[in-house]
Amino acid sequence: METFGLIGYPLGHSFSISFFNEKFANEGIDAQYCNFQIENIASLPEVLAQNPTLKGLNVTLPYKEAVISFLDDITPEARAIGAVNVIRVEHKGGKTLLKGFNSDVIGFTKSIEPMLERFHKKALILGTGGSAKAIHYGLRSLGLETLFVSRTAKADAITYDEVTPELIRDYHVVVNCTPCGMYPKADACPPLPYDAMGSHHLLYDLIYNPDETRFMQKGIERGALVKNGLEMLLLQAFESWNFWHQQ
Repeated sequence: METFGLIGYPLGHSFSISFFNEKFANEGIDAQYCNFQIENIASLPEVLAQNPTLKGLNVTLPYKEAVISFLDDITPEARAIGAVNVIRVEHKGGKTLLKGFNSDVIGFTKSIEPMLERFHKKALILGTGGSAKAIHYGLRSLGLETLFVSRTAKADAITYDEVTPELIRDYHVVVNCTPCGMYPKADACPPLPYDAMGSHHLLYDLIYNPDETRFMQKGIERGALVKNGLEMLLLQAFESWNFWHQQ
């Protein structure tokens, strides 16, 4: 039996384990999917050693960037993004070889592209982690200008205090790449001037639990188009399977 799994911390919110195990059962695939909740990325070699049938991994918070140093190979796209969320595990000549991919960018662009209109020219990206980097890469590939928003001052980002009503009126796409608003803290939302939003705004939340976050609700109240991250999650999961099995 082949083994696939997810590394991250914490993993109580994980969708992947039920998705893949249902897929294996429905399609008669002799495989299992496991959660590997590790408190430090330094535990990755131990996970590999203890699971000799491991063929592939998904990577989630907070290790999409830190995992890169453990890889033997990485696709040019994942390297350009600076984040990996899929690893193919190969066993050759007594060695375990790891290749990194990024399926987040594919899932996101396929999910958001049908929603984009001609006036969606600029996007705010909330967060600066591995997911945010993939979203930045995806939005740029779709022709949008991007600007990162961070809780703390950074060279390549503005802070939430700098997101003025005037800025919001100029940036019609806002993508939440942070855990703010995720269950069980579903009452929280990123601190933005929502009153400046309108029907030309598109609010996309990578969170999928709850289905409708407070961030999305505030957008709906002002006539904005909104979407959660479930479709992106499904699309990137399909792409993970392809990466694990491509020759």
